[in-house]
Amino acid sequence: MTRDPQIGATANVEMIVRDEDTAAAISPVTGDSYPAVLATTRCIALCELAAGKILVPVLAPGQLSVGVVVNVTHTAATPVGALAKATARYTGRDGKLYAFDVVVEDPAGECMRGIHKRAVIDENRLLVGARKRGP
Repeated sequence: MTRDPQIGATANVEMIVRDEDTAAAISPVTGDSYPAVLATTRCIALCELAAGKILVPVLAPGQLSVGVVVNVTHTAATPVGALAKATARYTGRDGKLYAFDVVVEDPAGECMRGIHKRAVIDENRLLVGARKRGP
């Protein structure tokens, strides 16, 4: 990697919330009952995708960015069928990590806000490490 993104660079990722994006869809994992609204995990995924888009232009061949830190507050429920839009804004480096302010909005306003940090790594090294951890 030869350069950093410009401070303040932004990227967006949007999606229409589907049944499979809801907290109810992950209920079978624990057997507990959750509502059919956008799951926090999916909201975080949107934040990660938006931040990752900012880093794509500065990656060298064989590199990718991965999420390392997520510190968010999920403040409102987004229903199935609504548009959820994540915006990431690059705020600079935190050591080796790339830091972003992230916000998710739906038609009624903000539903998540926080900080996300990513690392740039060698994809092959990641895959080798993953294979060592299990099946």
